[in-house]
Amino acid sequence: METAKTPGFATSIPAPRDILELLKPITWFPPIWAFMCGVVSSGVSISSRWQFLIAGILLVGPLVCGTSQAVNDWFDRHVDAINEPNRPIPSGRIAGTWGLRIALIGSACGLVAAAFMGFWVFAATIVALFFAWAYSAPPFRLKMSGVWGPASVALTYEGLTWFTGASVMAGALPPPQVLAILALYSAGAFGIMTLNDFKAVEGDRAMGIRSLPATLGVGPAARIACVVMAVPQIVVVALLLSWGHALVGGIVGVLLLVQLGLMNRLLSDPRAHTPWYNATGTTLYVLGMLASAFGLGGVAGL
Repeated sequence: METAKTPGFATSIPAPRDILELLKPITWFPPIWAFMCGVVSSGVSISSRWQFLIAGILLVGPLVCGTSQAVNDWFDRHVDAINEPNRPIPSGRIAGTWGLRIALIGSACGLVAAAFMGFWVFAATIVALFFAWAYSAPPFRLKMSGVWGPASVALTYEGLTWFTGASVMAGALPPPQVLAILALYSAGAFGIMTLNDFKAVEGDRAMGIRSLPATLGVGPAARIACVVMAVPQIVVVALLLSWGHALVGGIVGVLLLVQLGLMNRLLSDPRAHTPWYNATGTTLYVLGMLASAFGLGGVAGL
């Protein structure tokens, strides 16, 4: 416990299992999913660039997303010492300044790896790592804001990782159609991130974190989240239809209609139904992302 309050120099390198716990592998799935949407939307055969595919998964998962988790745990170590004392840093399993060192090493490795994948991947990685630090570290501490916090996570977890997947496979800047769809799904993900704040309303208010549920109340925040999730998908459907992707546009439209029905139950009691909605409505949202990616790239992406 004392280690979390007054970090010094560790006497030994942390155990691999503790480092892995710090990097929270369970959080890697959303960005890897978005990355794979980018891969599919590129329309480039995986067999022709499989080395870049593997490198890209490692980049967006353990290197960038894992680094963001290490950064968050380091700068929240004093709070975790109270709320989650068994986490690797407050428990002393990752002692001294090793939490910060792991975050710095992860950032450096991510930049080096991205540098070998092309200019656009490198540029996206720089932006992603900036937000990984700005979200948790002073002076920005974007997580304290109910707007900038969810927006930065939505941008990096959905938009930048989709962009990275498309750029890794194409070796170039993605076409305008891909950029438009990934931007819309990234914007909609703001609502998903807002829903994730419902589980800690009282704690956020006590800690001065101005999440939308903490500042506006759960009901208004839930309505904002639903609108923000739905509107970009309406635009996605319209764009897909206008580009001649009638089947895929119809699929995304059906998925959206089901989400709208599920939102009615969510809004009846947001605090109670958010976990249920995340398992149902959010799943349909990300399935719509993949369907849209197939519409853009076709089966060639496989």
